[in-house]
Amino acid sequence: MKLSKRNMLLISFMLFSLFFGAGNLIFPPFLGQNAGTKTAPALIGFLATAVILPVLGVIVVSKFDGLDQLANQVGKRFSLVFTILIYLSIGPGLGIPRAASVPFEMAVAPYLPEGANQQLFMLIYSLVFFLTACWLAMTPNKLVNRIGHILTPSLLILLVFLFVSFLFRGEANITAAQPAYEDSPFMKGFCEGYQTMDTIAALNFGLVIAVTLRSFGIEQKEGVVRYTVKAGIFAGTILAGVYLMLTYMGMASSGVYPIMGNGAWTLRCIVKQIFGQPGAILLATIFTLACLTTCVGLITSISQFFTGLFPKVSYRMLVLIITGFSFVICNQGLNTILSISVPVLNAIYPISIVLILLGLSHRWLGNNRYIYPVTITGVGVVSVIHALESAKIPMGFLGGAVSYLPFYELGFGWVSVALVTLVLGWLLGRIKK
Repeated sequence: MKLSKRNMLLISFMLFSLFFGAGNLIFPPFLGQNAGTKTAPALIGFLATAVILPVLGVIVVSKFDGLDQLANQVGKRFSLVFTILIYLSIGPGLGIPRAASVPFEMAVAPYLPEGANQQLFMLIYSLVFFLTACWLAMTPNKLVNRIGHILTPSLLILLVFLFVSFLFRGEANITAAQPAYEDSPFMKGFCEGYQTMDTIAALNFGLVIAVTLRSFGIEQKEGVVRYTVKAGIFAGTILAGVYLMLTYMGMASSGVYPIMGNGAWTLRCIVKQIFGQPGAILLATIFTLACLTTCVGLITSISQFFTGLFPKVSYRMLVLIITGFSFVICNQGLNTILSISVPVLNAIYPISIVLILLGLSHRWLGNNRYIYPVTITGVGVVSVIHALESAKIPMGFLGGAVSYLPFYELGFGWVSVALVTLVLGWLLGRIKK
């Protein structure tokens, strides 16, 4: 059975919306403002981890019929622990609460009346946000129409409108790159792509796209993988285009506004300059739409996964549990959430990247049962040590030993370890054979 062009477009729009959330709005303009004249190489690095790897992740997961089947190549225990850790970190423990707290603190809180009780307003905003997300997630078979027909086109129209308005009315002044981007802009941009969490999210959304395609009558695995590739490429192209617009606005504003803690400040300044105070409504709408679609996708994919893990618990009940838990975590504040996110992402991301690359090479490596476990173990040890050190937890001898790895200070010590352990796993397989 063939998928119509209209349905293909709707699924691609849905995949784009699932990816495009809070971090996707904040980090590109912040990168552009910090990178200044070095924006081009920094953006290339950013696109590698924020577009290319997520698209590859969706394709690999659909090829293996789920993240758990991909992780099984390492071992069943690893598969269970890693999969649960991925779903909890990208879901109720971090990703979903961030999707609700970011639009409030970045696009609503700054415009509240002076002296207003922000905690109360946050409670009301997050309650409405999560009730809407819960309602949308209760009927996953309708996600394509609701997101593809309404939410995604609305979001894209608003983003293009903002970009075109900036081109004609925005103030531009590009300055030199900040020290962090001066020497290694590509690698810095590569690491900044981690913060979007899209490569990890792709390990969840691959299953959502596969299930959606089957609901359209695409039952054969070859057809599911083929249409997933097409949807991934199309969604990735839209995502890259949006990143280019946001990064350009940040770069052009690098000499106009002072650099603050995140890209939301830059967007607020741009919107206020172009539209004045009424621009707050535009910014709040963009943030809310972007984060709502991602939140719904995460709730849906995580509920579907845990339904398979705990068959006695219904899908609807899991949606309510995940939404309720996320609501509680969300109201602990954005700073608390973000303080946890960096070390967690530093630990998980390298493992996810290597697992995706091994999955892409499975045709050539799958016959060797040592490559997956040996490589993932080596990468996991280094990435966890680096994550703990970034969280200011001293690692003593281990920290000193891994610090000699190439590019360790830049967060890339795992790359050389991945190459060495890959060769070691291959040699072990050859010796055993």
